[in-house]
Amino acid sequence: MVHSNGTASFWAVLRRAYVCIYHHMNAKHLHRYVGEFTGRHNTRPMDPEAQVALTVRNGDGKRLRFVDLIGLKHIRRTDLIQNWS
Repeated sequence: MVHSNGTASFWAVLRRAYVCIYHHMNAKHLHRYVGEFTGRHNTRPMDPEAQVALTVRNGDGKRLRFVDLIGLKHIRRTDLIQNWS
């Protein structure tokens, strides 16, 4: 039996996150938001301890710095502090 309830549920959760959590999703990073909620959707049947263990395992050795996320190259930490205050 084939149905589209799972797909509709996924997009409903993503829409709810947009309205209630993020309030704005930049198109530049939309793939990151969708990736996050794809992971959440796929781990729903797991118990919370297994979800946390999987998240820690998948994040081991990976690093996403803020300057890499926003696309700035060769910026000093003091420049970030001055620009954000």
